[in-house]
Amino acid sequence: MQLEHAFSVDAPIDDVWNALIDPERVTGCMPGASLTGVDGDSFTGQIKVKIGPVALVYKGTGTFVEKDESAHRAVIEGNAKESRGQGTAKASVTMTLKDEGDQTTGTVVTDLAITGKPAQFGRGMLSDVGGKIIDQFSSCLSKKLGEPAPAAQPAATPPSGGQPAESEGAGAAAATTPVQPSTEPHAEAEALDLMQYAGGSVAKRAAPLVGALVLGAIVFILVRRLRS
Repeated sequence: MQLEHAFSVDAPIDDVWNALIDPERVTGCMPGASLTGVDGDSFTGQIKVKIGPVALVYKGTGTFVEKDESAHRAVIEGNAKESRGQGTAKASVTMTLKDEGDQTTGTVVTDLAITGKPAQFGRGMLSDVGGKIIDQFSSCLSKKLGEPAPAAQPAATPPSGGQPAESEGAGAAAATTPVQPSTEPHAEAEALDLMQYAGGSVAKRAAPLVGALVLGAIVFILVRRLRS
């Protein structure tokens, strides 16, 4: 199925572009998503999803197969599989940005194929949910890009006359020592509650089922009372 959504971010187009092609900067704005690794244009991660009392975890990979900076267009292809089930998700996502001065507008076209429990929602409901998620994502990104850059650290104070200065060799060695990458794990996100995002549309679909369950429970109680 194909889903189309639009969004806007209160930031210049170059800032938005540089953020969108950097998974480590934007993953925190995507509900339910956690990043587990980045290798060039490829990345790995997981997304937690709740459907009522049922919790699902999808683990997968994504790759930027196209990055056109002049057109501000990027294409990502991803695959994911349910960690404790047979559900799968495969998507090709095309993002295109447009310069609107101090604001950037964009479109997201997603070719999506899913199996398992989320497939029961259908195209219309998934489009509604996707729109709300992208609205939340763009609001979060606007806030992030609007935050001031961290202040630069002040230069080290040279030693006083009474203290021995660091040797030139030691200083040169310290200056050339490579910075090791962080080994801290990425924080896990809270699960994306599809029922919360779907709102009334899910309630309408679920109403007949809930009614049937309530009726069944009443019949069961009455039968037990008659037997006793």
